[in-house]
Amino acid sequence: MVIFLAGLVLFLGVHSISIINDPWRNRMVDKIGEGPWKGLYSLAAIAGFIVMVWGYGLARYDTAILYSPPTWLQHISLLLLLPVFPLLIAAYLPGRIKAAVKHPMLLAVKLWALSHLLANGSVISVILFGSILAWAVVDRISLNHRNQRPIPGIPSTQFNDILAVAAGIGMYFALVLWLHNLLFGVSPY
Repeated sequence: MVIFLAGLVLFLGVHSISIINDPWRNRMVDKIGEGPWKGLYSLAAIAGFIVMVWGYGLARYDTAILYSPPTWLQHISLLLLLPVFPLLIAAYLPGRIKAAVKHPMLLAVKLWALSHLLANGSVISVILFGSILAWAVVDRISLNHRNQRPIPGIPSTQFNDILAVAAGIGMYFALVLWLHNLLFGVSPY
């Protein structure tokens, strides 16, 4: 559990720099340059992610169960996951979805975390998905109080929405029907 928690703290800590101290982040970018900052940021985030996933894998079968979700709640979880990939893609393919949602990636993260909380009742799952959900809520609130940085993407068109939905639904079905079991050893249905 310690390895998992260390990875989670590193991963969410790196992703919380702008929430906690955006002026410091901006000073660091000015001091070392945007490229080196993004490189260090990415390395720390990837390291946190790897340690978090490794720790989760080590501890997931040894933690207590807080609740056992009924089958119908797992079905609701699968429905909540349906818009996740289209929203993630819409963050980089701007169109009406991005304009309406404003922060589609954060909404996707919140839906992903909530759906996993509904389907998983172990202590480690509640810590993981609850922490990520709380982080996404805090990050969304903090966006109202800090300067927006542009997200790289292509120009906004209606075709982007069609592409985001089609590719996102394709990715959803690939993950649900095949990849989730292959990657995580758990079938979502």
